[in-house]
Amino acid sequence: MPRVKTGNVRIKRRKRMLKHSKGYRGGRNNLKRTATEAVEKGWNHAYAHRRARKRDFRRLWIARINAAARLHGLSYSKFMHGLKTAGIELDRKVLADIAVHDESGFGQLVSLAKG
Repeated sequence: MPRVKTGNVRIKRRKRMLKHSKGYRGGRNNLKRTATEAVEKGWNHAYAHRRARKRDFRRLWIARINAAARLHGLSYSKFMHGLKTAGIELDRKVLADIAVHDESGFGQLVSLAKG
């Protein structure tokens, strides 16, 4: 089997990885192996945290809706069930925004959910 020389491919691969590790401290930004490990770990964290962010925001919205509903004498689960039976299809993001910025409007939603 003939010998294969990597030529400039190896240099390009190294430069591409070191470009991604720009701003890291110590050997993590100029040593190929350390930089590769650091960059790949960073990519893994970024991927996971993009999904975790969605969970975190949903938890925040539910906490805000629950707090506002309890001010009107309803628990979160009863409020959401009441909205569903009343045929009101607002997602949690919008409900949380209404709960924070428009208390009278949220009160009307609570009265609809109670009835």
